[in-house]
Formats: sequence, C-alpha cells, structure tokens
Amino acid sequence: MKQKADNLIAQNKKANHDYFIKDTLEAGIALTGTEIKSVRARRINLRDGYVQIINGSAFLENVHISEYKEGKRYNHDPLRSRRLLLHKREIARLAGIQAQQGMTIIPLKVYLKHGFAKVLIGVGRGKKQYDKRQTIKKRDQDREIHRKYGI
Repeated sequence: MKQKADNLIAQNKKANHDYFIKDTLEAGIALTGTEIKSVRARRINLRDGYVQIINGSAFLENVHISEYKEGKRYNHDPLRSRRLLLHKREIARLAGIQAQQGMTIIPLKVYLKHGFAKVLIGVGRGKKQYDKRQTIKKRDQDREIHRKYGI
C-alpha cells in the first residue's frame, strides 16, 4: 500500500527495528473532535503503542495524541484508549494472533485517507538482541556495497 507523502501523519520507525512484521492491516480510528485536530497538526506519537483485543473490540493503547491547544475544557486525555474500526472477522483473526506466544500487534503508520484518520497496524514477532544486531550488520553491508559499486 503506497501512501502520498503529504497524507502520512506519523510513522513508527522503531517497529521494524524491534519486530519482524509478518502482516499489515488498515483500520480506522474513533477519535473525538480535538483529537482529530491534533492528529491533523501531526501531534501524535506511536512509539510505545500497541493494539489490544478486549471483549470483541480492538483498542489502540498507549498512543500519545497531544492536547489541542485551542480545545480548553473540551480537550481529551492524551493517552486514552482509542477504538479501532475493524470488521468482526478481522478482529477475530487478530484475537487469534494475539493469543499466540510472542506475537504482538503494533501501529506502524497513521495517515489521512479521504479526510479520515487511518492506522496501519502490523502483526509481528519481537526480535531478540542478536536479531537486531544481524539486521544492523546486513543494513551496513548493503549500504557499503551500494556506496562502493553504485548498485
């Protein structure tokens, strides 16, 4: 899925470093009025976020959306749980994945699509420390080959 650069709001760059991403899925987010204004102002942080399935509903947890400066008393809690808008069969599939040992569901990107905020969630398995070192080593080798031979 290719996004325009201007529609991309936030990206979790740490996700590919910490997880082997096996599958991705697009979901809508249920936001309040001040939250969507903060998202459009790019005041969102996905770094420590994850998705949790509770009672047949998917929730985006630990994603920080800053308070809207002009919101005053109508502002939201920056770390509140936000419901993800998915079909029942997609939630059931994610619940089965979440039940597996070592699998986690994390937000990868937040972007606007036809005026609505969407989140790209990824299903991944956590990397061990030696996996992270191997990834860094391979990236450095590829960079060196590209620099040396211009491939």
